[in-house]
Formats: sequence, structure tokens, C-alpha cells
Amino acid sequence: MTMARNRDQVGATEPAAGLAIDWPSTLARHDCWLRTVILARVADRQAVDDIMQEVSLAAVRQQAPLRDGEKVAPWLYRLAVRQSLLYRRRRGRQRKLLQRYAGVARPGESDHHEPDPLSWLLGDERRHQVRAAMARLSPRDAEILLLKYTQNWSYHQLAEHLGTSHSAVESRLHRARAKLRGELTAMQVIEAAP
Repeated sequence: MTMARNRDQVGATEPAAGLAIDWPSTLARHDCWLRTVILARVADRQAVDDIMQEVSLAAVRQQAPLRDGEKVAPWLYRLAVRQSLLYRRRRGRQRKLLQRYAGVARPGESDHHEPDPLSWLLGDERRHQVRAAMARLSPRDAEILLLKYTQNWSYHQLAEHLGTSHSAVESRLHRARAKLRGELTAMQVIEAAP
């Protein structure tokens, strides 16, 4: 009788060994403590939801099915830690890029005047012109340019996501940049190359 009760209690908290895991209920059951682990790792409350979503996706998409109910919690813990570390790495890269940009864009010490409102307007106009030129490109060319420059993906990441070779990505990007330059030249945003 005691053994049957213990088996029922184990089944209530974790799936029995050898059975497929019901991930929505398992993730809901472990949600609170996983969020605590993630918050301790990243110290950013706003990032916890994003990281938990990555943990959930990774759990559902796992390559080798996890069937032992006793190993679910440690596995989820390692997954949460790994996703937290990946998030911190991405944030670090973004922070370095922002610092590098801030160093380039920061006015010099001899330059104490306010930025010129005319340069703001010209910059805004130029952005509108680039968007208009992008709209003239084929969806395929616009897609690869946007993925490269808004997602900051490397050629390897582009090839992986698009399911193509590294050289094909280089070729597509080269052609797309040339077409964008042609559109900008036609719109007289930039001068034609000599």
C-alpha cells in the first residue's frame, strides 16, 4: 500500500520513467524556480520572460527525447543556465557595439556646441531615402540585407538560417548591395562610382 501511494505521488509530480513528457505541464510546474535561477544569472527582470521562452522552445525541440522523469529538473536547470549564459553573451556583444558606436559618435573635446538640427533633418531624410530604395529591391534582396544588418548575423549564421552555403550568402549579399547602391544612385542619394 505504501509503495503504491509513493508511486502515485511520484507520478503526480514527474512522469514515470519511459513515458513521454507532457512539456506544457512540466514547464508550468517548474516555471517559478526556473525563473528564479534565470533572474539570479542575468539580474534583469525584463529578460526573464524572453529566456524562459527560449528554455521552453529548447525543451520542446530537444534532439534526443528525455524520458526519465527524475532527470527533468536537473536537465531544465542546465538548460536555463545555458540559455541565461547565451543571453548574457548576446547582451555583452550588444553593449560593446553600443560603446564602440558611442565612442565614434561622441563629439570631440574641442567640439562643445550642440548638434546641428539641420544635420538631424538631413539624416532623417537620408533614412527615408534608403527605406524607399530598399522597397524597390526584390523581397529576396531586401530580406538578406535586413537579416545581415538588422540582426547583425555573420555569413555563417545567414547560411545556417537560410539553408545555403557560405559562398552563396556572400554572393547574394554582394548582388543585393550592388542593387541597393544602384537604386540609391538612381535616386541621387549617392554619387555614381567612377
